[in-house]
Amino acid sequence: MYDIVAALTDQIDYQTARKYWNKLSERLKAEGSEVVTNCHRLKMKAQDGKMRETDTADVETILRLVQSVPSKKAEPIKLWLARVVYERMEEMNNPEKALNRSREYWQKQGRSEKWIQQRMLGQETRNKLTAKL
Repeated sequence: MYDIVAALTDQIDYQTARKYWNKLSERLKAEGSEVVTNCHRLKMKAQDGKMRETDTADVETILRLVQSVPSKKAEPIKLWLARVVYERMEEMNNPEKALNRSREYWQKQGRSEKWIQQRMLGQETRNKLTAKL
């Protein structure tokens, strides 16, 4: 987590980033945030070649951490998260938007219209079969 904090705060000194993370984690705990709870310590190879315990987290927890750090570098990520959440909320109100988004992604990946149609039909068939289970 130190490296993420260091990147977000433009901190090149490892010890300063570590102190920032420690203080931030204390603050988050006091606020009742689960970000710190979801960080686990794993042994990883350090720059000196030794295996040392370090805080690790999954993507969701890291994105929550990004939201907690006041930083110019974090701001574009926060804006992106807000946009994605808004889009997903819109898709909940209008599921056709989700289908169109999937179609656009597959087109960007170079999938043919036939492949996309078969994929969507296959998903619909799978949904019908599993709905009866």
